[in-house]
Amino acid sequence: MPGKDGVCGMSMAVDVLVFDEPQEMNPAFRATLEHMPALHTIGEADLDRVDPANVVALIFLDETRLADGLGHLADLKARLPALKTLVAFQALNAADLDALLRAGADAFVARSAAPRDLCNAVLALAEGAPQLIARAEVEAEPVSAAAEPADGLGLTPREAEVLRFLSAGFSNKEVARRLMLSVRTVETHRLNLRRKTQTGRLKDLVSLARQLGLAPVLDAETSRRGVEAPRTNTGEGPARH
Repeated sequence: MPGKDGVCGMSMAVDVLVFDEPQEMNPAFRATLEHMPALHTIGEADLDRVDPANVVALIFLDETRLADGLGHLADLKARLPALKTLVAFQALNAADLDALLRAGADAFVARSAAPRDLCNAVLALAEGAPQLIARAEVEAEPVSAAAEPADGLGLTPREAEVLRFLSAGFSNKEVARRLMLSVRTVETHRLNLRRKTQTGRLKDLVSLARQLGLAPVLDAETSRRGVEAPRTNTGEGPARH
């Protein structure tokens, strides 16, 4: 039965195993996690008693201790290959991203995301939808995490992801549905992007996304989410803003 927010269409609660939750983490995250009917928190000792295919391990990555995160991923995947892993990160370079993928990371989400967005990311991964950066997408076309140029502009991971979809021609509403955000949140990110990049034109956003090395939005990715891919501008008419 779906949860209160209608986010999850699964008939049973998703088991969530949290690793390395930061002490400074927003207390609202744990409260949201514990009170969402579609989620059920478990401990590592419970792994032998649950269905691994119904478990998502949420790993909060400390980039200063990357080896610990890689170790957790490798151990979990070796023990339970069917278990899904979601890495919450603050900043990654291309080499770190590649190492995490090789260790078994299935999807990534910004650690700075709102508590409900983090929980929705867990649900999305459990339902088979990648969050932020998908393993298949990265393997299909090697992607620079764009950490250095994005940092130069002051873009957050979430702003970079919103830019990625806006540059593909998606509307605010479509981006919100794809990333499971409110339209107002997407509008706020778009305003921040306009302020930081000094442009809001589609043509400029496309160029900027390429410069930052952001992965293109693949047709297979949009079809998995039931989102119609927008028509691309052919250059025969003015670009839609």
